[in-house]
Amino acid sequence: MVRVPNLTRADALSAVRNPLAFIAERWTPASRTVRRAALSALVMSVVIVVTGGAVRLTSSGLGCPTWPKCTDDSLTATSAMGFHGAIEFGNRMLTYVLCAAVGWAIVAARSQKPWRRSLTRLGWAQFWIVMSNAILGGIVVLVGLNPYTVAAHFLLSTALITVAALMWQRTREGDAAPRPLVGKSVQQLVWFLVVAAVLLIAAGTVVTGAGPHAGDSSKVDRIPLSWETVAKLHAVLAWIVVTLTFALWFVLKAVDAPQGPLRRTRDLFLILLSQGVIGYVQYFTHLPEALVALHMLGSCLVWIGVVRVLLALRERPEAVADLPGPVTTSALTRA
Repeated sequence: MVRVPNLTRADALSAVRNPLAFIAERWTPASRTVRRAALSALVMSVVIVVTGGAVRLTSSGLGCPTWPKCTDDSLTATSAMGFHGAIEFGNRMLTYVLCAAVGWAIVAARSQKPWRRSLTRLGWAQFWIVMSNAILGGIVVLVGLNPYTVAAHFLLSTALITVAALMWQRTREGDAAPRPLVGKSVQQLVWFLVVAAVLLIAAGTVVTGAGPHAGDSSKVDRIPLSWETVAKLHAVLAWIVVTLTFALWFVLKAVDAPQGPLRRTRDLFLILLSQGVIGYVQYFTHLPEALVALHMLGSCLVWIGVVRVLLALRERPEAVADLPGPVTTSALTRA
C-alpha cells in the first residue's frame, strides 16, 4: 500500500488557485489513458445526440416545459409528469455525464508529460461548445421547440463531434508540423467531399424540421416545406457523397497512396452504404421511430468518418528537439 502524502495548507491553496496544474504536478497519465479519455468524450458527444433524438421521437421535447428548472416549482421531473418528463429530464442529466467525459479529457491532456498545449485547447473547446449547446437547448424548450433552433442545436452538436474527433486523432500523433501524404488534387477532392457532407447534414436537419416527428404531442411549428421533397434532395446529396467517396478510393488506389487514407476511405464508404439502406427503408416505411434513431446515429458516424478521412491525408510525427551536432576541426579553429 502506497502511503498518501499529507496535504499541506500550501497544497490546498495551490489546488484552489489552479486545480489543473495541481493535478498535473502529481499525476502523469500514460499515453493510452489520454487516448481513452479523448475517445470517451467523443463517444459521449455521439450518445448525447442519439438520446436527444430519442427525446424528440418519443414526443418528450416539452416533458420539462421550462428551463433551467424542469417546472416552475421543481428542479427535477416529478412523478406526475410521467414518461415524457422522465425522458426529457434524463437527457438533461446526461449533459453532466458528457461534461465529466470532457473534463476527464482536459485533465488527462493537461497532466500528460510533456504537456501538449494543443490537446488541452481542444479539450477546452469541447467544454465551451457543451456549455453553449446547453444554453441553446434551454432556448429550444423556452421557444416551444422551434424547428430552426432545433436544427441549430443539432449542428452545434456536430461541431462538438468534430472537435472531439480531432482531439482523439491528435492523441495518436506528435506535435511536429503536418506532412501531406497525398498530392494537392487528392486533397481538393477530399475537401469537395467535406463540403458535400456538410450540405448533407444540413439538409437532414431541414428534413427533421419539416417532418412528422415534431418532438411533442402538442402543436409545434414546423418548417413550411414538404418533408418528402427535402428528403429527396437529402438523398441526392447522399449519393453525391457516396460517389465522391468511391472516386476518392479509386484515386487513392491509382496513385498508390499509403494504407491510412485508403482504410479511412473504405470505412467511410461502408458506413455510407449502411446509412443509405437505413435512410431508404425509413422513407418507404413512413419514418418509424427506431429507424430514425438509428439514422441519427449513422449521421454522427458518417461525419466522424469524413473527418477521419480528412485527417488521414497527413501525418504528424513526434517533434524532435534540435540537438547540437558534432564539433568539427574547422569549428574549433574558428573558435
